[in-house]
Amino acid sequence: METSKKSLPPEAYRELAPGEKYVPLVPPEQNIPEVTPRSVLWGLFMALFFTFSMAYLGLKVGTVPEAAIPIAILAVGIGYAYRRKNTILENVIIQSIGAASGAVVAGAIFTIPALFIIGLPIDVFKIFLSTFLGGCLGILFLIPLRRYFCAEQHGRLPFPEATATTEILVSGESGGTQAKPLILGVIIAGIYEFLAIGVRLWNEIITFRFLPFMDKLAEKTRMVLKIDALSAFLGLGYVIGLRYNAIIVAGGLLSHFGFIPVIWFLGQHFPEAIYPGKIPIAQMNEVQIFTTYVRNIGIGAIFMAGVIGIIKSMPIMVKSFSLGFKEIFKGKKSGTVQEIIRTDRDLKMSTIIAGILLTALALFFYFLWISNLKFALIGVVICFLLSFLFTTVAANAIAIVGTNPVSGMTLITIILSSVILIGAGLSGNEGMAVALLIGAVVCTALSVSGSFITDLKIGYWIGATPRNQERFKFTGILISALTVGVAIFILDKAFSFQSGALAAPQANLMAAVIKSLMSREPVTWLLYGVGASIAIVAELAKIPPLPFALGMYLPLHLTTPLLVGGFLSHLIKNSSPDKELAEKRHNKGMLISSGFIAGGALMGIVLAVLKLANLDHYVSLGVSMVLENGKWVDGAPAAWYTRYGEIISLVAFLLLMGFVYWEARREKK
Repeated sequence: METSKKSLPPEAYRELAPGEKYVPLVPPEQNIPEVTPRSVLWGLFMALFFTFSMAYLGLKVGTVPEAAIPIAILAVGIGYAYRRKNTILENVIIQSIGAASGAVVAGAIFTIPALFIIGLPIDVFKIFLSTFLGGCLGILFLIPLRRYFCAEQHGRLPFPEATATTEILVSGESGGTQAKPLILGVIIAGIYEFLAIGVRLWNEIITFRFLPFMDKLAEKTRMVLKIDALSAFLGLGYVIGLRYNAIIVAGGLLSHFGFIPVIWFLGQHFPEAIYPGKIPIAQMNEVQIFTTYVRNIGIGAIFMAGVIGIIKSMPIMVKSFSLGFKEIFKGKKSGTVQEIIRTDRDLKMSTIIAGILLTALALFFYFLWISNLKFALIGVVICFLLSFLFTTVAANAIAIVGTNPVSGMTLITIILSSVILIGAGLSGNEGMAVALLIGAVVCTALSVSGSFITDLKIGYWIGATPRNQERFKFTGILISALTVGVAIFILDKAFSFQSGALAAPQANLMAAVIKSLMSREPVTWLLYGVGASIAIVAELAKIPPLPFALGMYLPLHLTTPLLVGGFLSHLIKNSSPDKELAEKRHNKGMLISSGFIAGGALMGIVLAVLKLANLDHYVSLGVSMVLENGKWVDGAPAAWYTRYGEIISLVAFLLLMGFVYWEARREKK
């Protein structure tokens, strides 16, 4: 049975008028195949395959590529191998189960390798329990928030990654003209990013230091304006829109044009290193000042923005649980349960509560196994409290910018856990092990909750049954958790985390922090406090504190292209006094931008694989290698690349923007 519509309705990405209801692509009254052996088995295969590949890529390259987009593309392609093509709801299930891979991998590789680096005992079963139980917490705490994020905030939160993935699934279903702008965007982004990163025909990051006054400003004040001129970031900025991007970049400008110059200026008067720095500030560049001092201010701001968000969303949580309890007791009393439409049907509240209690019990015995009764109770309380509190932060961050600041929240978890454990009398190797495993549980919970809100929003737009997504997400988490421990042990045997052959930057950071804390070195409470104060001021000024805090935390070159994309979106949305035509043009730009995100993600995986296979230097042979004494020498860029690479990058980025604007403006009424 085919869906009645072949594209998302026009109200999919805008706020609804009073009394207006959103009708998804597959209406609630329509039933088409959704949970089938085909969709579940392919989803589990994707979870298995991508867990291995993402763990390898993440530990080697230092970041976990997003799995949702390539899995959605593969799901659409797989459908054509069958006599009956996959329904769009089957593809949603494949994507939702498979996307568990990236979330579980992020939770594991940000924390678990730190145990290997420090030399603490660990086994596959402990890794499995940490990631599986953390993933269960992430799902269970998010379900009561589904209606709030997906329905009540409809049109207010941009959901950039969910938008790109949804457009891929819808275009695969509709084919024809609907898919052409998306495919065009994928092809152009793939070529553009291959030339920029693979062949290195131009610089990826523009610093504008080729302008004499900008170079002088950087030398004198450490103020450097940077743009990561990649198509994926431009597309992401277009999808997010101007308002949120402006707030994000405002936070970034405060960090890079406010705090960095001030710290640099004051640091000139101190010849010795100032904690947590290892060298004097006078010897630091802007990147070192940011990572050593300013990012801690951003972490404090994210933490306080999260607390503010929790306070504001607490009525929603209470309402969700109270409605669930009413349904439980009402059903028992009357013997009937009120029928809920298919597209609004979640797991029963009784099931969620039972799942939370079972997870708490399992966590208690897990921590009792590695410690004693006292610290097992402390571990369970910390895991539950921080996972519950930060779930809203993770979901909100993904909904706003498509980026989950999970490493920052995990760092807070490890710091708080260490302080509490030390106060309770646990330190040394056992204290470090317990704190890192608490961090692994919380990190996985937050990573999964951030990823899962994307899946649920995709389902909301398309018309999937939330209950099916929620039930089978557990299977994806189970397979990924079973796989990631094996992958980490294989990688340690092959490369050894202690040797540094695998970058694992987040795990190395966690290891350094935990060792300094357990050695009773001071914590940068002052920097965290400054960030927390800024988040409070932002809230009082009616500026959304979380996007502002994310801007403070993220490097400037990652946020400035988002603003450019948001400005481009604003121009196209106001390109005609005819609102219908302007909306049509904007939607075409949305398809192209979603293609940019997908193409950038796919090419990122391709280039990462080339790098892992040590083939990347052959790709960039003519640019990144020079002939010296008759031999090719790696690592010495050609003179023209060093001199003109940023200028070429700026021209290429402007041409990319011009293409989006021109292609969208071609749309006629």
